[in-house]
Amino acid sequence: MLRRALGFVVLGVAAVALSPAPAWSQDAKAKYKQDVLALSKRIDDYLEKRWKELKVTPAPLAEDSVYFRRLSLDLVGKIPELTQVQDFLGERNSDKRWRWTEEFLADELSAEHFANIWRTTIIGRSNNPQFAFLYPQFEAWLKDRFEKNTPIDQVAQQILLSANGNPNMGFNPGQPGMAANPSAFYGVNENKPENLAGAASRVFLGVKVECAQCHAHPFANWTKEQFWEFAAFFSNTPNQQPRPVVVGAKQPKAVNFIPGREIQIPNTEKVAKAKFLNGKEPEWGAFSDSRKVLADWITAPENPYFAKAMSDHVWSYFFGVSLLEPINEPSDDSPITHPDLIDMLAKELVAHKYDIKFLIRAVVHTKAYQRSSGGPELATKEDYHLFVRMPIRSLTPEQVYDSFIEATEGKRQQRPVYDPRFGGFPGGAPNSRRGEFLTRFGTQDRRYDPQTSILQALFMMNSKYVAEKASATRNESIATLVTQPGGNEKKVRSLYWMILSRPPRADELERMTSYLDRGGPTGNHARALEDIYWVLLNTSEFLLNH
Repeated sequence: MLRRALGFVVLGVAAVALSPAPAWSQDAKAKYKQDVLALSKRIDDYLEKRWKELKVTPAPLAEDSVYFRRLSLDLVGKIPELTQVQDFLGERNSDKRWRWTEEFLADELSAEHFANIWRTTIIGRSNNPQFAFLYPQFEAWLKDRFEKNTPIDQVAQQILLSANGNPNMGFNPGQPGMAANPSAFYGVNENKPENLAGAASRVFLGVKVECAQCHAHPFANWTKEQFWEFAAFFSNTPNQQPRPVVVGAKQPKAVNFIPGREIQIPNTEKVAKAKFLNGKEPEWGAFSDSRKVLADWITAPENPYFAKAMSDHVWSYFFGVSLLEPINEPSDDSPITHPDLIDMLAKELVAHKYDIKFLIRAVVHTKAYQRSSGGPELATKEDYHLFVRMPIRSLTPEQVYDSFIEATEGKRQQRPVYDPRFGGFPGGAPNSRRGEFLTRFGTQDRRYDPQTSILQALFMMNSKYVAEKASATRNESIATLVTQPGGNEKKVRSLYWMILSRPPRADELERMTSYLDRGGPTGNHARALEDIYWVLLNTSEFLLNH
């Protein structure tokens, strides 16, 4: 067959174990589902109220095939398998969208995918080989946390407390499974208090204060002193690099300070005492670990920053637009766009004990998430910030590659637990093909404004690897289609389902069937099939989430 059989039984909701708690009673599961859908409705009610105030008409709900492709890309990181699409569209159960969301979230690929997404969110994406070996360790650790559905406040705590300053912590080449650890957060920030302070505030508090490192922030109320007061919590991180000495410059006098509780502001003789971003000083115990004190404050339920930041990471992933824009720097002149909505999400996250999958479920079950990305008018930035339609989003490099493999091989790709862009890694062989995609398809700064570079287009159009995947001699699916009975219309429909997860429109069907009937410019039926296959792989529709 064109696709392998799906390895699960399609039954009702009762057959699907709810993550995060498969041992829950049926009543507990029902209550959990009720809470999820209640939050989904509150989100939609909030947005609909805004639309009425602004006299805005939302886009219609997306077609089932479009929605299902989007859900698969977002929850497992690739286009759906052909049999999955067919099963979903053929299912008449009114609850099928809930059931398939559970199916995807229970898939091992989902934990791998979200580990990659959160690794990028927390420590970024870089081609610097100096940090390459840190990424797989961190992703392996995150994957374990997502499989167990560890509450996100505990995840943050463990990351902030991972600093023994040694990025090799837990790594054993003889036992690659022992490589998983979260210390990459300290490694990629070079164990420098100023780097760690900027990253921690941005990732865990949704506040960008690093611009105040050298001077008062020009657009927000953060001062240089506040930045260094926050950085002081990290001043006892081991293995800190010495600061460079500028030859000929007057060096400030070295000042004694208590590591972890104070820090000398560079190029001055001032000492900043550790303070939280709300201006309060911590209550120090005799043996207080400054990072533990800070982690407790960051993740405290009464701290509004943390829950809002975590909620915004979820929202901006699914919609490509942050609720805390402009880029986590709200001010009187540029307030955040939806304060009531982010407050709502944050409160629900705290109420549900920082269960990040609770928010994921609530978002994907909203009408806002299920709306079409098209409509009678072109999408604008205002549309995206009002969420009247689903933004067209760029795929991550990993999504591009894994979707390409699904479309061309129809099988699950064994995802490596290391970054293949930088060659081999202990515990596995390098996957250079995946590495080619990772180096060429970078993540966009704004995912709702996707762009394809010339190098990306040239790679897809001219790469020998891509050409081989679209060859009847190398691609089993094409080889099967060449001899498949049933006429050329059926073959064209099969190609569209395999690659774009939808049937062809009438005009597409007519044009492609005509091309196949005449065998393309060479009169060769197999070559004409390859041409259509190659064209569909190179469409923006395949390379974007819409």
